[in-house]
Amino acid sequence: MSTAPSASLTPPADATAPVRHPDAPAPGEPIGSHYEQCFGCGGGQSHGLHLQARAGEGVSVTAEFTVTADHQGAPGLAHGGVLATALDETLGSLQWLLRVIAVTGRLETDFVRPVPLGTVLHLEAQVHAVHGRKIYSSAIGRIGGPDGPVAVRADSLFIEVKVEHFIDNGRSEEIQAAMADPDQRRRARAFEVNP
Repeated sequence: MSTAPSASLTPPADATAPVRHPDAPAPGEPIGSHYEQCFGCGGGQSHGLHLQARAGEGVSVTAEFTVTADHQGAPGLAHGGVLATALDETLGSLQWLLRVIAVTGRLETDFVRPVPLGTVLHLEAQVHAVHGRKIYSSAIGRIGGPDGPVAVRADSLFIEVKVEHFIDNGRSEEIQAAMADPDQRRRARAFEVNP
């Protein structure tokens, strides 16, 4: 079953092709966590996804995460919201290749088949078009290997924002802690992708 994305996720005719930034990680390089407390990619969340993304060719990424008992909805199966989070996190990792700060504006998810506990979900995402501050992307999640059957897929619209978006809207304790981090690289990364 294939569904077309809604009109809001279809790039306009005058959208441009995405351009990989010259300073983006090389294909095959790990992207790494942007923030230790991020539920999707951070290592500081004991029940998080601990999603690990790698730069792909063009403006694409691959990622994996293992579904644990902490991620279940129905007995023995991954919760749909957790699967949507994995897709969203993978799509957010694409911003490292464009070198922009962006947040999820819209995410449409199709759940194709159940994902059992213990499964490694193999994800891939790519940017299709850019129009002003809007970034149009899609992702797919497979089970049983990178070429296995499709379990989930998503179309998305990310919106480029300035760092003030996080500073003005985040809880002050976390913002201050991130900004006080003596590691300048970690401090900058905390605000660089969709948290």
